[in-house]
Amino acid sequence: MFVLGVDPGLTRCGYGVIHRDGSRLEALAAGVLRTDSGAEPAVRLADLHREVGLLVDEYRPDEVAIERVLFQVNVRTAMQTGQASGVVMAAVAGAGIPVTLYSPNEVKEAVAGWGNADKEQVERMVRTQLGIDTPLRPVDAADAVAVALCHLARMAPTRRGSERFGDLVVG
Repeated sequence: MFVLGVDPGLTRCGYGVIHRDGSRLEALAAGVLRTDSGAEPAVRLADLHREVGLLVDEYRPDEVAIERVLFQVNVRTAMQTGQASGVVMAAVAGAGIPVTLYSPNEVKEAVAGWGNADKEQVERMVRTQLGIDTPLRPVDAADAVAVALCHLARMAPTRRGSERFGDLVVG
């Protein structure tokens, strides 16, 4: 199974692609999609939509996991992040791929075992789970890989043999 994880943002949108084959995990790609901060918001959103579409075309994920926007101190940043998240969902859903949203605490708990883990703890656990020696940079890419790992952890069979999924599926 191929999962695309996304840490949405209008200026920097992190992404990570993880492949799971049985219990084997492999990081295929991680990076950041950037938009021109001098461009009009609609142009930036269209650029992000196009770039996400290119990622979907290249990696053909089976499912996509996106970090949910819950709280931002800066209203402008919150709006831009929400808009970016919506554009990512539209690009992915338009390709017929299931989308699941996770809160930051759900991601931290699934990856680091504690919902209040800091970014360094999460990044270290991501590297441990994927067998990566070097730090994942930038942080937006590391966060996106963590979102993908969270999704895979949530999908792991439970003791009763059923599968657990995120609390909201858009598609």
